[in-house]
Amino acid sequence: MSSFMSVFASLVEHLADLLQPLFHASAAAAAIILFTAFVRLLVHPLSRAGARGQRDRLKLQPRIAELRKKHKKNPEALQKAIMELHREEKVSPLSGCLPMLFQMPAFFLLYHLFSNNSIGGEPNALLGHTLGAAPLGGRFKDALAHGGLFGEQGLVYVALFVLVAAVATFNYRRTKRQMALSAAAAPAPDPDQPQVPGMGAMTKLMPLMSFMTLFTVGVVPLAAALYVVTSTTWSAIERAVLYRDMPYGAGAALPV
Repeated sequence: MSSFMSVFASLVEHLADLLQPLFHASAAAAAIILFTAFVRLLVHPLSRAGARGQRDRLKLQPRIAELRKKHKKNPEALQKAIMELHREEKVSPLSGCLPMLFQMPAFFLLYHLFSNNSIGGEPNALLGHTLGAAPLGGRFKDALAHGGLFGEQGLVYVALFVLVAAVATFNYRRTKRQMALSAAAAPAPDPDQPQVPGMGAMTKLMPLMSFMTLFTVGVVPLAAALYVVTSTTWSAIERAVLYRDMPYGAGAALPV
């Protein structure tokens, strides 16, 4: 693991050196944004597959509604019938989660790289890089301790928080609008059909999930926060494109 981290740190350093003429002291931050974009490009085929899977799942909704009527007094038989239907039609109910799962290693790699003072027994030179005045290995609490919220470091986080809040608001409004359309088009719930415990609360909280990114940005190293902000912004744009023609906004609240 140590040798792997050394190789990755060297790659980031070399990429920062290439970008230095354009971004100067923030070249490493630009390298992280470019790395994030590269990861998202690699994951994009999975995102497209997830969108296709969501379309396929939408096509199955009328048949699933029939199964619910048929097995409304037998939840176990209903679950088995739905799984069998997905298997027959070769539709995976988890395809929309794959992009998020494949991104997690990249996030934790950056988190680990900028959370350690040494890599492979050598001082971690990447910790000396900054975005503006804020060190890439620093956290929001460190910025507050060096000049407060509107100090040189604090303003970097203010800019990130504003960007995250704008993306989260976009996602929130889009998800609320599309969930409202979905609810209006859905048939009235069957009072005899058992409801999934906690589903109501989950539905109410789902539009707010994007705002959790604000918390993440506030507690992880700045380098990892840059990854999260870049990836979240990419996801918002990507979903707006991939799901633009999907009825009732399917996929609006899929994980980042």
